[in-house]
Amino acid sequence: MSTETIATSTTPRTAKSAPSHPLSPLSASELTSAAAIIRASWPAHTDLHFKVVTLEEPPKAEVLRYLDAEHSKKSLPSVSRRAFLNYYIRNTNKFHEAVVDLTTGRVLHNVLLGPFVHANGDGDEIVAIEKAALEDEAVQAEIAKLQLPEGTVVISDPWIYGSDGIDDEERLYQCFLYLRDPSNPAEADSNHYALPLPISPVLTTETMKVIRIDLLPTGVDNTLKPTEPYQIKPPNEYIPEHQQLRTDLKPLSVVQPEGASFQVSQQGTSNVVEWQKWKFRVGFNQREGMVLYDVRYDNRSLFYRLSLSDMNIPYADPRHPYHKKSAFDLGDAGAGIMANNLKLGCDCLGSIYYLDAVLSDDKGGATPMENVVCIHEQDAGIGWKHTNYRTGRAAVVRSRELVLQSIITVSNYEYILAFIFNQAGEVSYEIRATGILSTQPIDEGIEVPFGTVVHPGVLAVHHQHIFSLRVDPYLEGPDNRLVYDEAHAMPRSDFNPHGTGYFVQETVVSESGGYDLDSSANRTFKIQNANVRNPINGKPVAYKIQAPDFQKILSDKDSFNYKRAEFSDHNVYVVKYRDGELYAGGKYTNQSRGGTGVRSWAERRENVKDTDFVLYIQAGINHVPRIEVCRHPHLPYFPCFLFAPHLA
Repeated sequence: MSTETIATSTTPRTAKSAPSHPLSPLSASELTSAAAIIRASWPAHTDLHFKVVTLEEPPKAEVLRYLDAEHSKKSLPSVSRRAFLNYYIRNTNKFHEAVVDLTTGRVLHNVLLGPFVHANGDGDEIVAIEKAALEDEAVQAEIAKLQLPEGTVVISDPWIYGSDGIDDEERLYQCFLYLRDPSNPAEADSNHYALPLPISPVLTTETMKVIRIDLLPTGVDNTLKPTEPYQIKPPNEYIPEHQQLRTDLKPLSVVQPEGASFQVSQQGTSNVVEWQKWKFRVGFNQREGMVLYDVRYDNRSLFYRLSLSDMNIPYADPRHPYHKKSAFDLGDAGAGIMANNLKLGCDCLGSIYYLDAVLSDDKGGATPMENVVCIHEQDAGIGWKHTNYRTGRAAVVRSRELVLQSIITVSNYEYILAFIFNQAGEVSYEIRATGILSTQPIDEGIEVPFGTVVHPGVLAVHHQHIFSLRVDPYLEGPDNRLVYDEAHAMPRSDFNPHGTGYFVQETVVSESGGYDLDSSANRTFKIQNANVRNPINGKPVAYKIQAPDFQKILSDKDSFNYKRAEFSDHNVYVVKYRDGELYAGGKYTNQSRGGTGVRSWAERRENVKDTDFVLYIQAGINHVPRIEVCRHPHLPYFPCFLFAPHLA
């Protein structure tokens, strides 16, 4: 562990009165003003439960005119500030979507959304759900049958209810119960995931009442057993004081005696980062967390917007109620609202600069989010080396990277999310997963094909993590195209008599759709601008996309899992740009039915050649748990996205 230092080379923050950039997140005063405007549109004393209050990004055409003037140092056009809101009338199912103009105070859009459209969860709601479930008399009666020590039962992971088409019109939560180690009742951080219980209350958010209690299957099939006294198993703790940690490592310090090489300047409520030849704007919102805008290299435009758009985690247990476990951690919760305070631990090393954010709470107030992004540099090994064998002289340079990192905790899992920039014009998106497995009870001596027994009486079910990165290119201008290269063997001929030749063939993607990698042909996708040519070889400037292949969603095409996770069946989706289409799984993923995300947009079969398009790049893992993961709850590192440039 290294002592962190604050980067000293960054520019001091400007006054809060600075005018807001069109892409700046809403300030605290804008958040509360937006909520107040909506509240005033209802009769007095109407209790509103705000789910989202965030920036309604201006139309892209308006922002591009603004950015052009900004980079040309011309007079800046006026762009109105607008807020997007989702809210309920509290303790009802009346879910609304609204847009307000913060400049004029006018409500531009305020509608009641239709059935099967539900909001994301929030922290206060989850706490209320846990409290309501534990206080329910029927739940208490079931817990009593388990004959457990008083005060040891906890509800963890109130799961937003996954759709299966059976009595799931209401907005529901499926709660899973666990036991804290009875031998150490004072330990608030006891690993309750090691002691799962076989009962599961279901609550409706309309009344915050339990509507039924599911008994959980613990054998090889759907057979349910009456609740009986629980046989307490040994605990399995993860916190350091209950572990035998290694003591054979000497200190490793990351030291930058002259400080960091990047600069951060605050403009409005967003931050502009400059490092080497890179320059971009950092935003932050409730759903996506960190968002990058106007990414430029050597003052050449590359990307209008970069963000993690969606993720889906479908589980493999086919039995009721586990078949509904299919989380959308961004749409159902939010990468912004679940972001960690990174200054509390050793999440980043070296000379660090932290970015704060402010998000809305459920009452329409402002919630400060401190240190949600850390910026630092890191050594990346050898960047280039060559040794002249004739003279023995070696020329070598090391590679350095700029890292912007955010970490989110969604119930049991942590996701470490980072944009990484290097000195060769490459930008990569890295996802690492850690945390604790989502567990469930299983009878001793039982094995099932869809999970791994990781502790006595504890099953960790196989599941997939499927991520979608949204790339909105602006490579040297608006008219871009997607192409892919493939390598093919030349047929034998007089020109190729030994059968050794091969060639590379380029194909232009002209129509929106889902496309896949093909390692047998070395298929590689690139973003090109055919109007700008490399001065050496005359070819279009391009950015190559390097993403690892992954196993696509295993749920069949008639399942709700497949219909909802619209990004999960192809490596790449390309669609024509439309304002407001940001999320690969659709705007509302909670208990969604599909038909509102990127697969549906791609089916419009629009022209995407030499125009403004958006690319969704998927990657993921099939997590087949192993017992070591449960005991030391860290998953292996897996890089998900890498964008390698071919710039003039």
